Amino acid sequence: MNVFCKVRLSFDLTLSTASVLNLCCISIDRYYAVCQPLTYRMKINTNVVVIMIVLTWCTAVFMTIVFFIAKNNSRECQENCSFGGGLSNPLGPVFSFYLPMVTMVCIYLKILMVAQKQARSIQNTHSQSTTSGTAAAKKVEGKATRTLAIVMGAYVGCWAPVFLCLQIKVFSSVSVQVTTFESLVCIGLFNSLLNPFIYAFFYSWFRSAFRLILNGEIFRSDFSNSKLH
Repeated sequence: MNVFCKVRLSFDLTLSTASVLNLCCISIDRYYAVCQPLTYRMKINTNVVVIMIVLTWCTAVFMTIVFFIAKNNSRECQENCSFGGGLSNPLGPVFSFYLPMVTMVCIYLKILMVAQKQARSIQNTHSQSTTSGTAAAKKVEGKATRTLAIVMGAYVGCWAPVFLCLQIKVFSSVSVQVTTFESLVCIGLFNSLLNPFIYAFFYSWFRSAFRLILNGEIFRSDFSNSKLH
């Protein structure tokens, strides 16, 4: 049981942390795509993407090791196999939830402001055709707002209950049942399953990229020349 506990916690912490960090990387990618479109291909190239992926997984593994050491020192795994044991250190929630959340909120707010500015520019450009210009502007602004609201809403909605419950457990005398906490953890992990569907629904390029991966086309020698429609 002790071995199973360690394996399960290792996968849970590594994959969930990597998922959150991937959201941060996607937000950075969207920032350059929307806010600096002319320099996007120069700043977000293959080398940068590889570095972001490597850093994401190395950070996830490192944080898992640190949290795992903290859990072993507390000897909690002998009593139960709770996800929160490795996050009982106050720094755990900071790096696993609060810091990524603040980072994504700031980036997406900046994207939203730029999208609104672009929408107003479209409206001014079509000043001679007020109706079509206003409609196009509202469409751009509305899609940006909906996308960002759903992405951030899903992330915060799924993970906030876990970490709020964890804070109650750490900083107060209120006891939280293991089954209750584990149920909240499942909701948080569900966010990782939900994210691909959110991005696939709003971004055609994401659907195309996912299709290329499933078809095995990423292994072709001329894959770098593929276009995402």
